[in-house]
Amino acid sequence: MSGDQTVPSRIQHLRRLREQARAGGGPANIARQHERGKLTARERLDLLLDENSFHELGGFVTHRSTEFGMDEKRYLGDGVVTGYGTINGRLVFVFSQDFTVLGGSLGRAHADKIVALMDMAIKNGAPVIGLNDSGGARIQEGVVSLGGYADIFLRNTLASGVVPQLSAVLGPCAGGAVYSPAITDFIVMVKDTSHMFVTGPDVVKTVTHEDVTFDELGGAGTHSRKSGVAHFATASEGEAMAVLRTLLSYLPQNNMDDPPTVPCADDPLRTDRDLDAIIPDEPNRPYDMRDVIRRVVDDGDFFEVHEHFAQNILVGFARLNGRSVGIVAQQPMVLAGVLDNDASIKAARFVRFCDCFNIPIVTFEDVPGFMPGLNQEHGGIIRNGAKLLYAYCEATVPKITVITRKAYGGAYDVMSSKHIRGDINYAWPTAEIAVMGPDGAVNIVFRRELAEADDPVARKAELVAEYRERFANPYVAASWGYIDDVIEPRDTRPRLISALEMLQNKRDTNPPKKHGNIPL
Repeated sequence: MSGDQTVPSRIQHLRRLREQARAGGGPANIARQHERGKLTARERLDLLLDENSFHELGGFVTHRSTEFGMDEKRYLGDGVVTGYGTINGRLVFVFSQDFTVLGGSLGRAHADKIVALMDMAIKNGAPVIGLNDSGGARIQEGVVSLGGYADIFLRNTLASGVVPQLSAVLGPCAGGAVYSPAITDFIVMVKDTSHMFVTGPDVVKTVTHEDVTFDELGGAGTHSRKSGVAHFATASEGEAMAVLRTLLSYLPQNNMDDPPTVPCADDPLRTDRDLDAIIPDEPNRPYDMRDVIRRVVDDGDFFEVHEHFAQNILVGFARLNGRSVGIVAQQPMVLAGVLDNDASIKAARFVRFCDCFNIPIVTFEDVPGFMPGLNQEHGGIIRNGAKLLYAYCEATVPKITVITRKAYGGAYDVMSSKHIRGDINYAWPTAEIAVMGPDGAVNIVFRRELAEADDPVARKAELVAEYRERFANPYVAASWGYIDDVIEPRDTRPRLISALEMLQNKRDTNPPKKHGNIPL
């Protein structure tokens, strides 16, 4: 005899139940999911995790609701697949909502599975990844479903800064459901199929009379470019899973671990002559800071975060001699690299994440100051700029700064200066460190002289040249010890690597307290 006839009936029953759980909402609902251009919960896990590494937990859980005919609509797993597996051999905990089962709606049992998973992740010190695709709270369960969301929000908050939390929004995510991804560290969305909003287009139209589409209100483009809610916007779900895998490769398992180190074939002593001429002779002419970063880091590989939001500042991950580092850098190609509201918030959040998880921060600075203007002041540039200042001050990880060109005014202080516990601060010979640019300084200091000059334009040009020669250089700051060394640009990579090696056992602490009060 062969086949199931040789298998005990109880094991046959177990196998049938497992098949039933894997079938989700059934072939018709799975077909509809595919027609929408979306994968199923289990197909997503297959793409995300190492092959054959997933171990499901809670596969037999069902809801306990009987109202509105729910006693006849019980599905094994209750619309979410939970468990653990590995990514590049490292443990992760993951939940994947199943839109084919009751629209992926969250009820009490569904929430309990996610809560149990997150508790396990915190206890075991491993990242949590949430694959979100849900119609929201299960209306048939009423306030019980809302309580389930709040239980998840609490775990998100308790896990924050303890284990990395990553979210992929792969379908609808509306109402209270948006706040779980919002508390996590990084959000990935997929163009055309992902949507996040507190209230949908119909409600918006009723309340505010604004006529908007799903994409305009809460699509991947909107949140990756305008609101900054999403850190990545991908063209497909497969690309979204690849982003999550790559992101995790830079992160430690938890806040007690060091970030991973990988073998490095890029010579740590490599220099780059092209860096010597990368800064234009004209002080107001832009250059692409990405070119600087890629010439310095291992293999030119810069994994940018928030690429399309607040593009006047760059943040992301790279490696130096195999070690993971966080990069923060002005982008002179956009708004001259000025710090505005969005850029300050973007960078502050990233700096705090790196500090949470022991990732050294390398800052490339070329900042003319904070953005002036009515909109900026009314938008809270004082408060938002203070967030970035607070983040750098609070951070105790190794902090290395390279001033490539401008470092003016309060922005000089904010960008990981020596005065706020920057560990090593380098400047290129092209650095201009001053209270303000030469033109503005001359207008103020020599106002009366210019007014009385026979040729104000010519005299101003002379004074600007003199000011630039005396103050718009790195040597005055270096004479005070505010700059540790003025280095040749070509030597930036080996100098950064050497400094990181020196700082690898750095220990620094903040005064004992419950927590600080960042100017939110």
